[in-house]
Amino acid sequence: MLNFFKKLKIKRRVIALLVRWHFFGNPSKKLKIIGVTGTNGKTTTATLLYKIATDLGYKTGLIGTVDNIIVKERKEALHTTPSPINLNKLLKEMIEKDCEYVFMEVSSHALDQNRVAGINFTGGIFTNLTHDHLDYHKDLKNYFKAKKKFFEMLPQNAFALSNMDDEYGNAILDSIKAEKFFYSFGEETEFVDFYGKILKLDFEGLELDFNGEKINSKLLGKFNAYNLLAVWSASKLLNFNMEKVKNILKNVEPPRGRFEHFVSEEGIMVIVDYAHSPDALEKVFLTVKEIKSENGRIISVFGCGGDRDPFKRSKMGKIGAGLSDIAIFTSDNPRNEDPNKIINNMKDDLTHEETKKIITISDRRLAIEKAVELAKKGDIILCAGKGHEEYQEIKGMKSHFNDIEEFKKILK
Repeated sequence: MLNFFKKLKIKRRVIALLVRWHFFGNPSKKLKIIGVTGTNGKTTTATLLYKIATDLGYKTGLIGTVDNIIVKERKEALHTTPSPINLNKLLKEMIEKDCEYVFMEVSSHALDQNRVAGINFTGGIFTNLTHDHLDYHKDLKNYFKAKKKFFEMLPQNAFALSNMDDEYGNAILDSIKAEKFFYSFGEETEFVDFYGKILKLDFEGLELDFNGEKINSKLLGKFNAYNLLAVWSASKLLNFNMEKVKNILKNVEPPRGRFEHFVSEEGIMVIVDYAHSPDALEKVFLTVKEIKSENGRIISVFGCGGDRDPFKRSKMGKIGAGLSDIAIFTSDNPRNEDPNKIINNMKDDLTHEETKKIITISDRRLAIEKAVELAKKGDIILCAGKGHEEYQEIKGMKSHFNDIEEFKKILK
């Protein structure tokens, strides 16, 4: 069986290389492509870099989870990283539209399946690595190896930028050809090229210090401070006009479904985020705790996907129950699994006290209604897991569903 999968990966690599050369004439050679990989932060980092390059006047492309964009023209994104045919087709279209830069999310699945084989990257960015996709990779060691594969394929004249504060931040760049750079919010050392300090963090946004330069942003939370530092560092390495970059970051909005938020007329704050791994969920909760009012409560609505990594369900349930005042366990995309079975998995490791804070409503729309019904002025409702998604998949059928839309309808 192991030999079968090895042969399959080799076959996929050969197909990817043939597609790139024979059908599309190696389009990546004519573009400056920056890949972003990691468990969390890929979409925000790639999207912010796309917005910066576009606002600086460059014709730019974006390939990612939420959108594929060619010079401001949006195309539907079916996968974080497209198949070799679709990927090279997009890159060829970008050349035809005179794109210079492309910012691209690179998923661990794509790396393991050789979807980006032979793509000529100008640079690569590593955000972090935590528990996710272990239904596919089986363990963290294999997950790490898939991510590291991206940096091993970077050419000598490319840059590799990594988060030094992450447990895997140094090892991911070990023994690679590309020039290494590190960013960090830790203590200044000779190994770190880009330093960050958080000067202020509240409901209004972030005030930061990057290598002595003061940066302001409307984005919220410590995890976004890391995304912004990665973006700032990459902009420096790309020789962008940093004074203009600073002004762009001051007004930039988060990507759809990434800590997207609004406040209702009743004074209830709603936050919708794509967090669907234990680490991402915990970071979002801690950010909410940082910005909420003293008397405000956190009411959460979230679930776990069906036909996906079952090992993270109890971890996510534990995080949500521990960090919420009221936690509503509901469906995410149950796909072909029983939603109630998934919810029961989420409750596996809860204490008696944590269980008291839980409400289970398998219908996501009704769960959102319940959260609004329970919320009072000053409370924050955190709805996690689906983010930007426009659908819900139940028993193999997809129907239109968007968290932000549902909240706005009910709060009217």
